[in-house]
Amino acid sequence: MNHAPASAAEPLLRIARQGPLTHLTLNRPARGNALSAALVAALAAAVEACHTDGTRLLAIEGAGKHFCTGFDLEDLEQESDDSLLARFVRVELLLQAVHAAPFVTVALVQGRAMGAGADLVAACARRWAAPGSSFAFPGAGFGLVLGTERLAALVGATCARSWIAGGGAIGSEDALRAGLVDAMVVPDARAAGLAALLEQACRLEASTQAAIHAAALGGSAGAAARAGQLADLVRSAARPGLKDRIAAYRAATRR
Repeated sequence: MNHAPASAAEPLLRIARQGPLTHLTLNRPARGNALSAALVAALAAAVEACHTDGTRLLAIEGAGKHFCTGFDLEDLEQESDDSLLARFVRVELLLQAVHAAPFVTVALVQGRAMGAGADLVAACARRWAAPGSSFAFPGAGFGLVLGTERLAALVGATCARSWIAGGGAIGSEDALRAGLVDAMVVPDARAAGLAALLEQACRLEASTQAAIHAAALGGSAGAAARAGQLADLVRSAARPGLKDRIAAYRAATRR
């Protein structure tokens, strides 16, 4: 069933700007903030705008109970292998834009962060979780390779392989111990935490901060790695039968 577009009063993505702090809120709470094509496009445009509007700290959170429950497959029957491939490529390009951003990024997680939602968390420089939140990386269950290298950089190759192969839920405490989460922050403490993080983010000139971030990502080697990550995704998603594999996975997980 198709849903009507969000009204001007209820956009898919809420954008709040307070000086050098930009706050993005995924605003599809009835769908667990699942990443529809329109929401991915809105996120990509907002992240791109942050490159030129003076943003020094970008905070991303979800409205309602969950951070983001992943790639929205509500209208799977209307998709084709090709349309799904295009959507997954746009998700990966969004994740790369967040990961390589020349400003500080922080994910503010509550509830579930699943699939592409968990990948969005892993793409951020800082990752705060509320107690009781959880993460899952189920994409390999239908043959998709998405975000593996970014996750492995945070938690190590062995842990990343285990989490991806298992596909199950990872609690916030386990995520903290492994390094996917770098701080446990209750929602009431977020404002104070963001103020402190913003002060830190603004300590250096923007150009210096951007150069340090680029160097930390490996410079030209990092760009080659991102190209490789995109190629890995395309190869996995372009294999014939993507839609059928996703449908079979959904049926199996609903049993």
